[in-house]
Amino acid sequence: MNVPALPLFDAPQYLEEGNSVVNQHIADITLNAVPDAAFIYEHAMDWLLESRFNENNYKTYRSELTTFLHWCFDVEQVSPIALNRRGINRYVEYCLAPPQPLIAYRNVAQFVLNKDWGERQPNPQWRPFLGKKIDGIEQPYRLSDKALKTKMAILSSFYGYLTNEEVTERNPAVMWMRHSRFGSSPVVVAGLGEEDEVRVFSDLQWSYVMGTARLLAEQDPERHRRTLFLISLMYGCYLRISEVAARPGFSPVMSQFRRDGHTGIWSFHIPVSKGGKNRTVAVSRELLEALQSYRRYLKLSALPAPNDATPLFVRHKAAGRGRDQGLLNANLGIRQLRDLLNELMAAAADAAAQDGFDQDAGEMRSLTVHSIRHTGITHDINYNGRPLSHVQADAGHDSIDTTSQYLHTGKVERHESAAGKRLDRLATGD
Repeated sequence: MNVPALPLFDAPQYLEEGNSVVNQHIADITLNAVPDAAFIYEHAMDWLLESRFNENNYKTYRSELTTFLHWCFDVEQVSPIALNRRGINRYVEYCLAPPQPLIAYRNVAQFVLNKDWGERQPNPQWRPFLGKKIDGIEQPYRLSDKALKTKMAILSSFYGYLTNEEVTERNPAVMWMRHSRFGSSPVVVAGLGEEDEVRVFSDLQWSYVMGTARLLAEQDPERHRRTLFLISLMYGCYLRISEVAARPGFSPVMSQFRRDGHTGIWSFHIPVSKGGKNRTVAVSRELLEALQSYRRYLKLSALPAPNDATPLFVRHKAAGRGRDQGLLNANLGIRQLRDLLNELMAAAADAAAQDGFDQDAGEMRSLTVHSIRHTGITHDINYNGRPLSHVQADAGHDSIDTTSQYLHTGKVERHESAAGKRLDRLATGD
């Protein structure tokens, strides 16, 4: 099927602003063909932005990711996380013999400025595949082994990122490589390997995060009362940031906190999560108190009613001009929430360093927003003693084997639990 390919990712300085044409395209796909397309697209943007300071890498990654997502969304109409090794093989066959209308013979920009609209738009002249000319004559398209291996390495890295974000539990690009003629060639993969750790904050480091959140909330409540509640909710319910951020078709609201009429127990409902699934997470007494405190600050009732449509996290009124000026009731997206959390974690690391915990501060600066979810799960299993099956349900893990990875995953915790082991339990000391 020859489907026109649309550039999806602008240059990094424009990417976070969004593009109306691309947004509508992704929204249409999400509505009509691939239900988690917007969810995957948000993650793809986050992954790309991690390479924004290396121009060559960014351009290479976005070109491959655009081609791959075009094939997934427009050609196959399948989610990338539904693919297995055979699915990747179909993609490889597509890349080896792409439709002729998708082959260009000169480089063009993916996005151009539309002077009539005053906005950047996808370039209709762009094509995902680039052919060669010899003496002005177009040659049959050929994908070299080196180029194919690069494609697979990029996809492996993207799937590794999705694995770390717990969007998927498999990397079909790696599986394809292992069973291909390149099987003996090494492929660098970002993700959880057999010897890799689930990276979390230690007890001491986490106390600095929460202590700093409380301090910032006292010093600048208008900005940081929501930060304090955000970090409490992310940790207490082991949330992925996409589960509390606005995106096409999903606006998080207060009524996601629900009280069971029979038991009086409160929970947090996540209607759209990994793979389009939903789940309900048990809410602790302290998190419920944090919710009440946050709502009192917002001048709301202590607890939400079943129809409470108040956004969980709202924008602040823009000081200057712009499309966000005066918008107090607009949900924050992934990047805005990520910025708030990164600001908090950086301040917490600075506080630890000021108190002389330089090693801890360095480790804290290497952790990511997703480490908050890992930390909540790890602390609940190893310190709070919650049963694995309970944590599995709250975390939304498909398999208890995934949850079991968090049993004393950190080297420090493993060392502490081993330090007191006796070689002879009945021997007496000298």
